[in-house]
Amino acid sequence: MKLFTHLYDACLRWAKHPHAEKYLAGLSFSESVIFPIPPDVMLAPMALAKPEKAWWYAFICTLASVLGGMAGYLLGFLAFDSLIAPIITSMGYENKLATATTWFEAYGVWVVFIAGFSPIPYKVFTISAGVLGMLFVPFVIASFIGRGCRFFLVAALMYWGGARMEAKLRQYVEFLGWTVVILAVIAYLLVR
Repeated sequence: MKLFTHLYDACLRWAKHPHAEKYLAGLSFSESVIFPIPPDVMLAPMALAKPEKAWWYAFICTLASVLGGMAGYLLGFLAFDSLIAPIITSMGYENKLATATTWFEAYGVWVVFIAGFSPIPYKVFTISAGVLGMLFVPFVIASFIGRGCRFFLVAALMYWGGARMEAKLRQYVEFLGWTVVILAVIAYLLVR
């Protein structure tokens, strides 16, 4: 079943759309607050399709993601009791919030940097930072550094890899896609 090859081809087509930059910004912003799909899935094909704009796309991705992170922070800070807590309870995520709280207490601002750079859901930490009242300026700085490092790395790999990178991605996209799905299911079962 060639599911991910079709998705990859669709992303390459979307990357050439006249409004692709707006879509990238919207995806980056929403992923930092609520949306489950990381912006890398659009950033990589856009950087491949127009390598001369790879750095610009990484900047858009970083800026929109940090603005989304700030919205997530404010959501956690201002609306935790009325909006976030009932959702966490209804979904059974109290343990995940407790884990995030423990990590914040142990590692402070480094958690935001790590969450911004790694595939750990950044939105969990943006909202948690607001809930815990983390200092806002260090939160924003760590977010810019973490998210910037991640998105500029993706852009650099696509820029320097060029057509070879696109061919390699196309060759392994099914394997990579299904591997991510399997790892996500395993992680979900372990955390549950």
